[in-house]
Amino acid sequence: MTDNENIVEEVPSIGAPSLKAGIEAILLVVDEPVSAITLAQITNSPEIQVNKTLKMIQKEFDNREGGITLREIAGGWRFYTNEHSGEVVERFLKDGQTARLTQASLETLAVIAYKQPVSRGRIAAIRGVNVDGVVRTLLNRGLIEEAGSDNESQAVLYRTTQYFLERVGVANLEELPPVADYLPNMAALDSIIDESIM
Repeated sequence: MTDNENIVEEVPSIGAPSLKAGIEAILLVVDEPVSAITLAQITNSPEIQVNKTLKMIQKEFDNREGGITLREIAGGWRFYTNEHSGEVVERFLKDGQTARLTQASLETLAVIAYKQPVSRGRIAAIRGVNVDGVVRTLLNRGLIEEAGSDNESQAVLYRTTQYFLERVGVANLEELPPVADYLPNMAALDSIIDESIM
């Protein structure tokens, strides 16, 4: 046995049971299409092998005639709902508009209602948690809308909508119950929040 035969090249780990499993897991969590090059880098795999695996996954999903399909769009790959299932997805999304809000959504909506117009950063500072997902949900449900941007930070500002007023059962924001009874010393709270987001 020569010295060269003793050298074993260490292959970087994919980080998943297989390349197929790794690609499927990544594609399940992305918000926008991911290129084959990016998938190759993340999975430590040759791009040609990634492309073959993507085509194989696409074919498997198309052959099973399920509700999900894999598409290559805008230079990247992403899972989409199958167009033949569009009616049931649309019905679900519409029904979701009337579903109950989570505690996190209600708290975020209350902050926006009483502090509007307000930025995500300020909402997050008041709540003490990231609010990106919750704000998206409230936007999708039509309860809040963009209200321009902050002059200093250029952050997008949010306010409640007319639909929010209808759902709460008030004609205008002045009819909302006073919050001072529940949050004493609002001026002090505001100064603490302003310091924390600067």
